[in-house]
Amino acid sequence: MQIANNKVVSFDYTLTSDTGVVIDSSQGGTPLVYLHGAQNIIPGLEQALEGKRAGDALKVTVEPEYAYGAYNAALTQVVPSEMFQGVDKLEAGMEFQAETSEGIEVVRIAKVEGDNVTIDGNHPLAGERLNFDVSIKEVRDASADELEHGHVHGEGCSH
Repeated sequence: MQIANNKVVSFDYTLTSDTGVVIDSSQGGTPLVYLHGAQNIIPGLEQALEGKRAGDALKVTVEPEYAYGAYNAALTQVVPSEMFQGVDKLEAGMEFQAETSEGIEVVRIAKVEGDNVTIDGNHPLAGERLNFDVSIKEVRDASADELEHGHVHGEGCSH
């Protein structure tokens, strides 16, 4: 069975940066399972998997515009540390939810300099070219419930 819209796909992957650093991997764990065509994975990877079958292996390079977008410097801001009341120690990498005109968004602390905290609303992989080494494990038809909800139902799903 080929990967197409409304198919459930299971695959192992290793994601690396352009310098070869492993960013994420399912190796030694559970394969990633998603509903194809429901925008559950980045568009560039989903497009590259279209038409593949169980047993296929491929290498995919996804440009930023088909992954997490270009890095947008306008999404960074320096704010006073007093905005983080109740947090004992602020460190780069910490993530918080922020109320914005677009609704609730996740921001990450990029830098702390004295009482100044630089926050960044970009996805951590924004602006990065992503390199995937993929091995397709299974392709099956989605159930009616999975199609209705727009995602795969696995063990412990509360739908």
